[in-house]
Amino acid sequence: MATLPLLRPSVLRHPINPLHHKLHPPPPHSTHLKFPQPSKPITSTMSVSASSKTPTPAADRLMSAASYCFPLFNGFQYGRFLLSEYPILATPFKPIIPVVSAYHSIPYASFISFFAFYLGIVRNPSVSRYVRFNALQALVLDVVLVVPMMVQQILSPGLNLTIFGYNCLFVFLVACFAYALGCSVLGKTPYLPLIAEAASRQLDYS
Repeated sequence: MATLPLLRPSVLRHPINPLHHKLHPPPPHSTHLKFPQPSKPITSTMSVSASSKTPTPAADRLMSAASYCFPLFNGFQYGRFLLSEYPILATPFKPIIPVVSAYHSIPYASFISFFAFYLGIVRNPSVSRYVRFNALQALVLDVVLVVPMMVQQILSPGLNLTIFGYNCLFVFLVACFAYALGCSVLGKTPYLPLIAEAASRQLDYS
């Protein structure tokens, strides 16, 4: 007669039940689990790429800044009442007054300059988009400043209304010039209200 093997007391006290292990699996050891690291948000990548873009070349800044001299020279006539009434305001413009006088002494200077900017810069694909946009925005600003002159010739308003309109237009022109000049020097894109939208649409269609 065969004898049964001796069982240890621990085995007798805790018999093995396969069903119990299926229903109640042992808890995993959290110390051995490796959770994946959360992925970085897309915004951080975009901000890094936006901040690491190449700066605007100095030549493009210079050409963009020079483009806004065109509407300033053509619209400088709107400041004759304001500068004559307050001569102290003419002090910042004294260095460019001889240049403006020489510009207006040339026959058809405004007409030639307009097409030179448009054909030589705006429609030139070899020029960067930054320079083309600023040149076109300066041309649109110049066209906007011509409209009040045409309205004056048609309606012939009184002297007081003419002086008020000229003063407002000159302040608007100087503000646009100072803002665009500062942005161009810093390599940023100036966006003049309504004018920038028209220039951007025209540049996309050209």
